[in-house]
Amino acid sequence: MRYASTNDTIAAISTPPGEGGIGIVRLSGSGAMEIAAGMFASSKGRDICSGSQRVFHGHVHDAAGASIDEVLLHVMRGPHSYTAEDVVEFNAHGGTAPLNAILEETLRRGARLAGPGEFTLRAFLNGRMDLTRAEAVIDLVRAKTRTALAAANATADGILSKALHELRETLADALARVEAAVDFPEEDLPELVDAALVTRLEEARGRMAALLDSADAGMRIREGIALAIVGRPNVGKSSLFNALLRDARAIVSAEPGTTRDRIEETASLGGVPVRLMDTAGMRDTPDAVESQGVSLARGAARRAQYILFVVDASVSETEEDRRLAAELAALETPIVLVRNKIDLVNRESHASSRALPGIAFAMACEVSAVTGEGLAALETRLGELFLGSAHLETTSPMLSRIHQQDSMRRAEGCLGRLLSDTSASPELLALELREALQALGEITGETTSEELLDRIFSSFCIGK
Repeated sequence: MRYASTNDTIAAISTPPGEGGIGIVRLSGSGAMEIAAGMFASSKGRDICSGSQRVFHGHVHDAAGASIDEVLLHVMRGPHSYTAEDVVEFNAHGGTAPLNAILEETLRRGARLAGPGEFTLRAFLNGRMDLTRAEAVIDLVRAKTRTALAAANATADGILSKALHELRETLADALARVEAAVDFPEEDLPELVDAALVTRLEEARGRMAALLDSADAGMRIREGIALAIVGRPNVGKSSLFNALLRDARAIVSAEPGTTRDRIEETASLGGVPVRLMDTAGMRDTPDAVESQGVSLARGAARRAQYILFVVDASVSETEEDRRLAAELAALETPIVLVRNKIDLVNRESHASSRALPGIAFAMACEVSAVTGEGLAALETRLGELFLGSAHLETTSPMLSRIHQQDSMRRAEGCLGRLLSDTSASPELLALELREALQALGEITGETTSEELLDRIFSSFCIGK
């Protein structure tokens, strides 16, 4: 692995760069206490090595005895710490100079600069948490919506870990039974895979299938969705873009062709982080600059995971609307039909059920980007569309990464093959169970390759 030794002491600044009220320099390892004691003087002369889970006030000084900063020193002795090692945190004034000076002094006294995610890696290697909970740490840091935060908190609290542990227990019990037949073939053992065991394995496979079903929603909650707003000129695309962002980000004008470039911003829609793309009105135009904008709009539609197709509800759908709808339908990307400007509609004569013929929309909504009517319903329905049945169940066990989905799919496949032929030889049954256990262990980190661990923890920030 990148960090072959876990015996040395590591240090890093654990707070974002720049100015702030408080900044933290973190130390972890067998030498953390000695290093901290050598550079910290308690204002009351207390010995920082005398206990754990304690906070001391004092000053950090350099090798010459000059004061660097006034700090609060937090001491956490292993195994009752984040890394399960001795951990010391200097809570200093949040500026570049004091934090760098404290960090440099820890390095001068024998600490090593921590790599990305190395504190959490040590927590994982020391058994403080499994891999699902370690990955949830970075999800907590990066969560952009309350839904993402709730899902990350549930995983960090161990809800996925518990579900995987129960699955592994079921498979391990079955494997022990099968291996007994392999090791002691002369013994008169009961039927290898009886009805009770089949029932347990089928239930386990059902739980695996449910976790696989959660993966798309889990990844969307964590990674977000690309959503393009598309339509002909002057249907209110930029007004809708601004309304969904709750910010006047795009210029709005009655003049067709105002939007000539693609504008991207991140918003939370229905609890899902969404990369929202406002695009130029799609039409044939002799204007060279506007034509480039139309080309960008088509590119955004091709790359989007969902398309908001906006039409003007105050007028009948035009031939341009129908042509554009057919063009978008050919992309085979889910399309949400948004009838905008309903504040301008004569409600008595308005036929809300009318649709563009021959186009299957994922859903249709009516809104007014100007008055806000229908926007809350649009956001709620988008969340339901993005997450499906997981919309209100983000505190249930949920897969949220491709490597988790791949491992679970392999484990489920092993059980499927076993259950399709329970009369197979004990050796073959044992092989399927071992491979399923191996695959589940890759998710929890019990059988994960060093290459994957390196890839996972290198995505963390330094100091975490």
